[in-house]
Amino acid sequence: MGLSITNLKKGVVFQLDGEPFRVVEYNQKVMGRGGSIVNVRVRSLLDGKVLEKTFKGNETLETADVTNQTVQYLYSDGSVFHFMNQESFEQFEVSDELMGDGAGYLKEGDMVSLQFFNGVPINVELPKNVPLLVTYTENAVKGDTSSSITKEATLETGITVRVPAFIKQGDVISVDTSNGAYRERVKE
Repeated sequence: MGLSITNLKKGVVFQLDGEPFRVVEYNQKVMGRGGSIVNVRVRSLLDGKVLEKTFKGNETLETADVTNQTVQYLYSDGSVFHFMNQESFEQFEVSDELMGDGAGYLKEGDMVSLQFFNGVPINVELPKNVPLLVTYTENAVKGDTSSSITKEATLETGITVRVPAFIKQGDVISVDTSNGAYRERVKE
């Protein structure tokens, strides 16, 4: 099925040379009688590379056969992460290269969205924020309760983040998965 280039808005997924891409930025220039030119910035869903592409107004592209499934994270055996579809009990394996930094935000039992292209897992979409337990951090110096003073905290998954001085061991904090930043203390 053809996809008109004027439909290439931000977030649209399409296929080019057999590879799936997601539009990151979109800019259309109308050229009078000559039609229009569309400049897009696209990210490969296979390797994450960002490319600049230019299309003419009459071109069409293939829609990508990309599907999403909500899956549960089971465990990691070092180089492979194992996930399971809760309804069909089908299991999927994702390499640590594909997981990248996202591995530090996953706990056993977490639900995530797994993206497939032609039946092969190509991306793990984490929630925007995840709650994680602080397993170690230095105690605050008495009087240092300002939120502008930060310190290192080790979380239950092994990653470390900068947190305000008032955060203590045993607190549950919300962490932004896009940049690894502390968001807030989770109220229990």
